[in-house]
Amino acid sequence: MAQVFEQKEAEQQKLVDVRRCTKVVKGGRRFSFSADVVVGDGKGRAGYGQGKASEITDARAKATTAARRNMMRVPLKDGRTLHHDVSAKFCSGSVIMRSAPAGTGIIAGGALRPFLEVLGIKDIVVKSIGSSSPHNMIKAAIKALASVRSPRFIAEKRGKSVGEIIRYRNNTKNEHTPKVEQTDEL
Repeated sequence: MAQVFEQKEAEQQKLVDVRRCTKVVKGGRRFSFSADVVVGDGKGRAGYGQGKASEITDARAKATTAARRNMMRVPLKDGRTLHHDVSAKFCSGSVIMRSAPAGTGIIAGGALRPFLEVLGIKDIVVKSIGSSSPHNMIKAAIKALASVRSPRFIAEKRGKSVGEIIRYRNNTKNEHTPKVEQTDEL
């Protein structure tokens, strides 16, 4: 029992968005609410959930349980950023996520900032294109983060050492810089 209590104690949860829906009936108006919640441990695990109910607290509770059920793990470089740049699209919203050097911070807006905070990412640059709906943005981010692969995973898959993979990654960055050739002709 103590482990379960400690696990929930370290868990962070943030309310991303609350929407109200109105239904007009004979006696007046009936309100219902939907809430979007992100849950994470700050160490590379996070989940997203949506809940609908007639009260905000009930909708938030449903969304929190759904987020806990949908937790996913993302490999982080040095526990602060992504190993490589990723992008993904969900419905009409797309997201481009780029790893950043230490001290950059989270440069992201809207619903992506709380999601990245509970995930434990400290340095990242995110650009959202298209729809600014919180649901679409978070789903696109989840889709992009699901494609992140660590050098250890790639090395195991290719049958190489991690050092060879990282050495290759560092060499290819220098090869892609354009070289200007000088000619004597005018």
